[in-house]
Order: sequence, then C-alpha cells, then structure tokens
Amino acid sequence: MPDTAPSSQPEGDLRYRRVILKLSGESLAESGKRGISDNELLAIAKQIKSAHESGCQIAIVNGGGNILRGASFSGANASVQEATAHYMGMLATVINSLALQDALDSIGLQTRVMSALPVDRVAEQFIRRRAIRHLEKGRVIILSGGIGSPFVTTDTAAAQRALEIEADVILKATRVDGVYSDDPEKNPHAVLYEQLSYNEVIQKKLRVMDATAIALCNEHRKPILVFNFKQDGNIVRAVRGESVGTWIGDPQDTQTNQH
Repeated sequence: MPDTAPSSQPEGDLRYRRVILKLSGESLAESGKRGISDNELLAIAKQIKSAHESGCQIAIVNGGGNILRGASFSGANASVQEATAHYMGMLATVINSLALQDALDSIGLQTRVMSALPVDRVAEQFIRRRAIRHLEKGRVIILSGGIGSPFVTTDTAAAQRALEIEADVILKATRVDGVYSDDPEKNPHAVLYEQLSYNEVIQKKLRVMDATAIALCNEHRKPILVFNFKQDGNIVRAVRGESVGTWIGDPQDTQTNQH
C-alpha cells in the first residue's frame, strides 16, 4: 500500500483506499458555539456515507474542543492539574464519538467506536488488528480517547493511528479552503497554498497540525490533505483525489502529485 499520494487510482475513480478523517470537536457544533448540533452531526454523517459508498475505508479521529480543551487548564493558578484536564479532554472525544456513531447508524452505516481509554461499556478497546478488520468488513470506525496519554493532541493521535492502520492519507477537515499564508478571516490578502512540503509547514509556522504530528508524518512520508468540509461533497472529492484543499507531503511526491 503506498504511503504517498498515488499516481493512479486503485479502483474506479477512488484515489485513496483507506483514510483517516480528522475532525475537530468544533465541527460538531454550530459555528462559534459549544456542544453538539444535531444538524451539524447529520451533515457530516451524510458526507461520510457518500465517501464510504465510493469504496473508501474510513477511520475517524475527532477532537473534543466543543466540550472541553485540556490545554485550557494550564498555569500555576489552575485548580485542575493539566494532566487531569487532558484526560477530561480525552473523555470529551468519547462523547463526540458516541454522538457521531449514532448519527452514522441512523443513516445506515455500520459503525464502531474504539477508544484508547478503557470505557468498555460504550466503546471497544483500540486494537490495531481489530480496527483494520472492521475496516475490511466495511465498517466505519471512530477512534476516540486520543492515544490514551496526556499532553498529546488529537492531531498527533490522527497521525499515529494513520501509521498503525496504514491509511493512505490524513484528511484534515477544516472550515476554510485549505492552508493559507495567514488567517483569511483577518487578512484578505492571505494566499491559499495548493501544495506544501512538511518542512515548509514547519518553517512558515503554518497552523495545520501540531509539530509532533507533522514530524511523524514527515518521518513516515504520510501525506496530509487539508480541506473545507463545510462545502458539501468535499469529503468525497478528497477521497477521489480531486483538486480540493492543500496537499502536504514529501517534496518529491509533491512535485509528481496530480492532485
């Protein structure tokens, strides 16, 4: 299985056979709000179903920022220890995963939630071989609880899981069209990048994923596609390898990528 952007599509018009879809916790909430929105859940679920029906195996890693961010409890004056807060954030991802599971189930997708934290009343323990088997059987898997350790972001968890399940690409879903040179909401002259190398992301200090996640992807040549999931149909376009968002990968592969 290639770990870079393929030059040919393995079946039909599908470019990526297996993907990690990285969703932020905020993607499950209405813009600017906290909590979980039923409308947002169903909108994402329908896009995931369309991508799954194209033949793509989909594993999802979601954040928990719509409920709680572990990093919000930091500093000497915080009453909650930072490590504890990170565990609280991991539990928030489990809550989001259960909600997304029910949304996917409601539209006919077989789904399994797998957790790095032991919560066996509501989710399976993450076991690599079992996760791959679920995917091979046509199930969507939702990977919650980060990697089960504090001080590790869900971006890094997405990179780690992508390596473990041998995903072809990490699809980083955002509310903007890709990676910009600056915040496009504040700077109307911000430039949208079509392609970047891992080193360019680090050198330009672009806010794509955290440095540990980028380093993992760089070391193992695992490409990342950053795209706007709010535009209906973009998840399907992403798995087909259509021109959408910003492709991040090894410089040599970037030059030959026809995305």
